[in-house]
Amino acid sequence: MREKVEQALAKIKPALQADGGDVELVDVEGGVVKVKLTGACAGCPVANITLKQGIERILKEEIAEVKEVVAV
Repeated sequence: MREKVEQALAKIKPALQADGGDVELVDVEGGVVKVKLTGACAGCPVANITLKQGIERILKEEIAEVKEVVAV
């Protein structure tokens, strides 16, 4: 499943990088994907919206096993 998550994140990264941010995969445990938001995303006041409505939504659509995405 980790490989699937990495492939899906690779599709998301260009949009984040265009705004000066990025996302790194930290771990995948039982349907919970742990990521680290970096760059401009790290201190952005809307980072939680990006995480839940952007990254989590896309990962859930592409990978049925994903239950939640959390920032660490």
